[in-house]
Amino acid sequence: MDRQALAAELLAAWDGAALIGLPSARPGGLTLAQAFEVADLIRRQRLARGDTPRGYKIGFTNRGIWPRYGVFAPIWAPVWASTLTLLEGSEAVVSLAGLVQPRLEPEIVFGFAAAPSAGMDEAELAGCLDWVAHGFEIVHTHFADWRFGAADTVADFALHGRLLVGPRVPAARFARLGEELAALTLGLSRDGADVDSGRGANVLDGPLSALRLWLAAMAQYTPAWTVRAGDVVTTGTLTDAWPMAPGQVWRSRLDHAALHALTLRTTP
Repeated sequence: MDRQALAAELLAAWDGAALIGLPSARPGGLTLAQAFEVADLIRRQRLARGDTPRGYKIGFTNRGIWPRYGVFAPIWAPVWASTLTLLEGSEAVVSLAGLVQPRLEPEIVFGFAAAPSAGMDEAELAGCLDWVAHGFEIVHTHFADWRFGAADTVADFALHGRLLVGPRVPAARFARLGEELAALTLGLSRDGADVDSGRGANVLDGPLSALRLWLAAMAQYTPAWTVRAGDVVTTGTLTDAWPMAPGQVWRSRLDHAALHALTLRTTP
C-alpha cells in the first residue's frame, strides 16, 4: 500500500465530500499499523495546510455498537480548529455541507489543564482535567454504506467530521468524577421523537476509563501524538450513531445536574 498516495486520496475525498473504495479491499490490503501511518501523514499535511490541532476524538469505545460496524477496538484521530466548536450556550445550528453520510453521536468531552500520560490511574487523570462537558460529534465516512474495517476507519480521519461542545463545567464540580460519568444516562430525540438512550458506562465502562485505556493504546500506536494542556478529547458515543439530514432538530437529555443538555438544528 502506497501510504502517501492513500493519504492524498483521503484528503481529496475530504475536500470534495466524495466516496472512495475501501483501502483494505485493495491488492495488499491495509493493516492497522499502516493505517496509523496514513493517519499521521494526513495529520502532517493538515498542519502544512494551516489547520490547528485542538485535541483528539476517540471512536468505537461503545462496545454495544461494535458488531454493527465490525470494529472491535477504539480508534482515534486529531480534532482541528476547523472541526471544533465550543458553544456559548446549549443550542447550535450546524451545516452538513462537506460531510459524507453524516451521523450524530452524543458524547462526554474533556478539556485538559495539564498533560496526561499513559499509565496514570483515573484519579491522576481527573487531576489533569480543566473541565467536563456534553457534546455532539458528527461522524462521517468516505466509504459507501458505512461498511469498512478497523484499518479503513483509522485512515479515514477516524470518521471525525465535526465536534460541538456544550457549556464547560469545572472538573472540580464532580465529587467522584469517574463514577458519576459512568452512571449518567442520556436520552436522544430527533424532531420530538425519542430515538435512543445510553449510559456513560457504555464507553469502555465510563468516559474516564475510556480515556485511560486510550492513552495506553495511543502510546503504542501513535507515540508521537500527545495530549497537551488546553486540548479537548471526546470519549465516544453513549448511543448508536444516528443518520442525519438537513432540517432536523436533535435534542439530548441528561440526568446529571451539572451537565447541560443540547439542542442541534441541521441545515444543508
